[in-house]
Amino acid sequence: MKFGIVVFPGSNCDADCFHVIQQVMGHEARYIWHKEARLSDCDALILPGGFSYGDYLRTGAIARFSPVMPQVVEFAAQGGLVLGICNGFQILLEAGLLPGAMLRNRSLQFICKPVHLKVKNSVTPFTRKLWDGQVLQVPIAHGEGNYYCDENTLQELKQNQQIVFTYCSPEGEESDAANPNGALANIAGITNQAGNVLGMMPHPERCSESIVGGIDGYLIFASMISWLEEAGR
Repeated sequence: MKFGIVVFPGSNCDADCFHVIQQVMGHEARYIWHKEARLSDCDALILPGGFSYGDYLRTGAIARFSPVMPQVVEFAAQGGLVLGICNGFQILLEAGLLPGAMLRNRSLQFICKPVHLKVKNSVTPFTRKLWDGQVLQVPIAHGEGNYYCDENTLQELKQNQQIVFTYCSPEGEESDAANPNGALANIAGITNQAGNVLGMMPHPERCSESIVGGIDGYLIFASMISWLEEAGR
């Protein structure tokens, strides 16, 4: 199977994602420049982290209008798997593929450190190798990861089990102390209603090999591959 990694001007985690898919997971990957419109040969898409268009205006606001994005939207509408990591999550929000918005971290500072995540929904294509309540350690690196939505949207996210990851303590306790950026309801990752689009602020590609200090992120990519294999992609 083939993963397409969408590259915008300012993306800087594209090579990391490429390495994990091709060298660690053993599957084909190709870069998709933001002006490209051919996605038909891809089984899944990754929008990597970085600073697309220098984060001018606000994160993801310009990338949302890149020529490739209508194809990404169509790919998702047809049930294709789309993973947005950090800046990729921000772009998915701006494109309307996921509900809500990103605010500046409540500290108004860039944060780069490992955090703990609790798995809230283990039956998505991105979490089928995990279990509900499992605690992962995955690094974050962002200045605008403070997820926000209105109360009605939050209730819909909860009712539809679209909240996939929350920030927590190493013991799995969700609290303000374990929340690194002030995100509403400690939200670290959500899906769309169909469950085939995931946005998450932490970087699983940075913890998919023991040589870099952790392999918890490996399980997210392994989940995607397992789902694609079962779907016959």
